Amino acid sequence: MEKILDVMEQHVHESLPGGFSEEEWITWEEMRDQDLRIRTYILASITNELQRQHKHMTDARSMIVNLQELYGKYSRTVRYEISKQLFKAKMEKGTDVGDHVLKIINLIGQFKVLDFYMDVELQIDLIL
Repeated sequence: MEKILDVMEQHVHESLPGGFSEEEWITWEEMRDQDLRIRTYILASITNELQRQHKHMTDARSMIVNLQELYGKYSRTVRYEISKQLFKAKMEKGTDVGDHVLKIINLIGQFKVLDFYMDVELQIDLIL
C-alpha cells in the first residue's frame, strides 16, 4: 500500500530522460508499473463514459484529481444542486415560517462547509 500511495501522490512521467543510474531506472520502472495498476483499477471501477473521458490520461494522479473535481466534496455539481434548492425555496402557504428559515439557513450553511461564498450584490439582485 505504501508504494501505491507514493505513486498516487506523484506525477509519474511516461519516459525518463537519460543520465540516470540503473537503480533510479529500476525505481522509475516500478513506479510506472504501480501507476499502470492504479489506472487500471480506476478505469475498471468507473462507468463507460468516465472511462472514455479518462483513458487518455497518462498517470493515476491526473485521473484522481479530475475525478475529485467532478465528484468530490467540493465539486461544482454539489454547489449547483445546493444553489438550485436555495433559489427555488418557497414558503408554502400555511407552513411555519421558522421551518422555512431553518431550511434556508441550512442550505447557506452547506455553502459555508464547502468554502463557497456568493457575492452579496448577486444575492440581492436575485431576490429583487
